[in-house]
Amino acid sequence: MKTIKLSSRLKYLYILIFTFSILHFSCTSRPNIQGKGEAFMQGVWNEDSVAFSNKLTNYTQHHFKFTCDSVYIDFVTHSKVNFYEDSCYNNGVWKEYAKGVYAVKGDTLFVGATFTYANYKQKISGCYRIGRYDKNFLIKKRSADTLLLESLSDQREIKLTLKEKVTCIQKEL
Repeated sequence: MKTIKLSSRLKYLYILIFTFSILHFSCTSRPNIQGKGEAFMQGVWNEDSVAFSNKLTNYTQHHFKFTCDSVYIDFVTHSKVNFYEDSCYNNGVWKEYAKGVYAVKGDTLFVGATFTYANYKQKISGCYRIGRYDKNFLIKKRSADTLLLESLSDQREIKLTLKEKVTCIQKEL
């Protein structure tokens, strides 16, 4: 009886040691360095015009800069309707900024960013949007100098043209 108890205890001990050794070797720390991002995305991309903008009540033009796994976004909004207090309306044209990270999985671009001031320091109050900018886009077309994105939240297309190629130089976090 004692040999059975000892044998089962040893069996559990071996299983426990085996499990911990697998966990120990499979969990390696990631380097404390910025990710590389996607090579085809690296650069400065502009949305030069918005389709049917003359018929829209409001629209936003986008300017993206992808460098490594980081993204910097400038938004220029044109609005015929004042959604904000008069001091923020600025005759219906204003700029907003965001910075964050991005990832591409299959045909989808995931952007996780925070609204900032023009210097890309976090914005916690003021005119327009504050907080998170989390957006997903379908990459409908991509070539060396064109990206066609479709917002998965409102199905608006963003046609981006490459203005400047950027080389990823990874930085420490």
